[in-house]
Amino acid sequence: MTLIQFVQNYEDLSTDKGYQFKFHCDKCGNGYMTRFHASAIGIAESVLQVAGNVFGGFMGTLRNSAYEVQRAIGGPAHDAALEEAVREGKEHFHQCTRCGQWVCPEVCWNTAAGLCERCAPKFEEEFAAQHAQAKAQAAAAQLREKAAHTDFASGTDMSANVVAAAPGVAPAGHCTGCGGSLAAGARFCPQCGAARVDSACPSCHAPVPPGAKFCAGCGAKVG
Repeated sequence: MTLIQFVQNYEDLSTDKGYQFKFHCDKCGNGYMTRFHASAIGIAESVLQVAGNVFGGFMGTLRNSAYEVQRAIGGPAHDAALEEAVREGKEHFHQCTRCGQWVCPEVCWNTAAGLCERCAPKFEEEFAAQHAQAKAQAAAAQLREKAAHTDFASGTDMSANVVAAAPGVAPAGHCTGCGGSLAAGARFCPQCGAARVDSACPSCHAPVPPGAKFCAGCGAKVG
């Protein structure tokens, strides 16, 4: 029995009307689709289907017979179509002799090295990518270092009974900006200068000024 050579990076789009296959690059996924090749039996079946709808009876019986014929010879016809499609598909991809993958020549093939870009990355592309990544990593490291030397917590009350809250929502008697304690009667935070807010809306959690009866954010009753 003659074996049919095939590749793993393909999709079979064939139907009972004909044969079509789609090949894609193993690295980037770019694809190539073969042209649709109609099946002679599929065409005959379509004609008989129309005739069967018009005349019924005998023509309908012929259409059913055509379907059985399609099933009988669909295997060999499909095999031949696949074999031809693989030959056609190979013309649009290169196989890397190092990893065996089939890749598109436009994006993923290193012509100078004769290998795919995964096995032999192009110097200029790799240099540009590493250049940008190195700057981003250095910037992140510098930001972390700068943050480590910046005081974010000197005004924060770390007492055992104090619970930190999200900005705009803080326990009564504490600043909604930095979380620091507020003395009785203080209108502004002595640490960050934020206006005092003694409560938050139970519906949307927006700050509610002292004496307010309704939330300015959602209109819920708070007083």
